[in-house]
Amino acid sequence: MTMNTQTLLTPTEVASLLGIKAETLQIWRCTHRYNFPYVKIGGLVRYKLSDVENFIQDRTVQLQA
Repeated sequence: MTMNTQTLLTPTEVASLLGIKAETLQIWRCTHRYNFPYVKIGGLVRYKLSDVENFIQDRTVQLQA
């Protein structure tokens, strides 16, 4: 499968990329802990790869010398 920025990922896939539990993503969605966009399709939750990449980039700490 070729992945582009519009590829939709499951919460399990996103959790694996972030090194957290899928349940943590569910808590974040319910509590609005982070501005982490997701897509609802019926009862399914999906995340766009581009949003996951932005989430990671926004939390990347740049140390200054």
